[in-house]
Amino acid sequence: MASTSLWPRFQKYFLTYDDFDFSIDISRMRFADDFFEKMQPRVEKAFAAMRELEAGAIANPDEQRMVGHYWLRDSRLAPTAELRAEIDQTNARIKQFAADVHSGAIAPQNGARFKHILLIGIGGSALGPQFIADALGNAKDPLGGYFLDNTDPDGFDRVFNKIGEHLAHTLVVVISKSGGTKETRNGMLEAAARYQEAGLDFGRHAVAVTGVDSELDKYAGKNEWLTRFPMHDWVGGRTSIMSAVGLVPAALEGFEIDRFLAGAATMDAKTRTPVLTQNAAMLLALMWYYAGNGRGEKDMVILPYKDRLMLFSKYLQQLVMESLGKEKDLEGNIVHQGIAVYGNKGSTDQHAYVQQLRDGVLNFFVTFVEVRQDRVGAAFEVEEGVTSGDYLQGFLRGTRSALYENARESITITIPEVNAFNVGALIALYERAVGFYALLVNINAYHQPGVEAGKKAATRILQLQSRVQESLTDAGKTAEEIARGLEADPEDVFHILRHLTANDPGIQISGDEIATQKFSRVR
Repeated sequence: MASTSLWPRFQKYFLTYDDFDFSIDISRMRFADDFFEKMQPRVEKAFAAMRELEAGAIANPDEQRMVGHYWLRDSRLAPTAELRAEIDQTNARIKQFAADVHSGAIAPQNGARFKHILLIGIGGSALGPQFIADALGNAKDPLGGYFLDNTDPDGFDRVFNKIGEHLAHTLVVVISKSGGTKETRNGMLEAAARYQEAGLDFGRHAVAVTGVDSELDKYAGKNEWLTRFPMHDWVGGRTSIMSAVGLVPAALEGFEIDRFLAGAATMDAKTRTPVLTQNAAMLLALMWYYAGNGRGEKDMVILPYKDRLMLFSKYLQQLVMESLGKEKDLEGNIVHQGIAVYGNKGSTDQHAYVQQLRDGVLNFFVTFVEVRQDRVGAAFEVEEGVTSGDYLQGFLRGTRSALYENARESITITIPEVNAFNVGALIALYERAVGFYALLVNINAYHQPGVEAGKKAATRILQLQSRVQESLTDAGKTAEEIARGLEADPEDVFHILRHLTANDPGIQISGDEIATQKFSRVR
């Protein structure tokens, strides 16, 4: 009965792009029939602002920069001939470099061919490449990937232990726009030390993706790395996957980067239409607005029913939350905008947190991502006439229905298969939806002041750590005594001392009570 009664609403709010078999179904969101009409003034303003952005307007006023990630997949849209040439020449260089690595024309120091990639980056310089590698990777790829995406020493050790004897034929790709990002710098220094310990010249195994004349650019040039590719100042990290950031590792891994770019360009073209009911990205943005009352009151749960898309929710966490999580709007008013994003995969989610989604606190909406193709190759029946893929489809539809029956709303996005074209289209869809939503709620999606505040605080702690170490004596002092001498916060000093005692055998702690514990340096 429920399915029959929803059939008219489904037909009304189901959008499909038949030429590449993409669809979005918003019929299980319970917005009123006059919602689009009420939102039309905001929608028209957002469409106009997006056209200006793509034409080269200053869209990041904090840094006086254009925002041009849309040009990366169709350089003809770039506002100047110089930018068009920069995009095209970079892509041509990437393809040639990957071809030379695959053929052995560019080889490691020992003369064998490169077989692996070690990508060092963080945030947008790692999340995108990780997602692409997991979504498109196969056992027969010419190069397989490893990642250093943090500044965790144990994490470094785990990755290098996995690489093991393959270090000599592992190509390192270091990605950092400024070259000063500490997490990436630390990973690079640790990697260089590993190559040196193995008697290898790190520069003969390393590639830089960075801003022109950045610290990393100069360092790589001075140390004669294999090559360097540019990061454009008009592309932010979370929208950089279709620049050299994503294309260099993707091309090395053997993925179809032209098809990846074509998928994004095709979705861009579809979502430039000013007719909101035919614009999948605007429909997404409007559903986010409706679900959270334009204030992010509900979380976005991403549930792709495909193992290859498991990292999609992690990728979208940065794209959505760093773009939309803002304290102030464009007029400087305090608004505290944002949408929290989390996700798992189907049907794992049914054995994890769907119980709460169906019966618990109603503080979310769901996006199901459906992939029509079960597998490449012959089907296997687990029961007569039924495959594992049939079960996956059944669980998706069943979960969707069970949630709706209990007033839980959802969006369903469908692609025909996971390939370079469709992954490119998915990324482009969400990039534009994020841009539209930001315009609907009047915030800047292209800066991240909160991230910079965290970096400054970390720098202050590291500077204090150096002073704390200099204050340690043989006799020992309490955290409060050291803090008083440094005019510092005792709690900051206490945590620094605890960190030092865990990692430096020359620093000892005595006593049980926090207030009286003494820290000393053993000479």
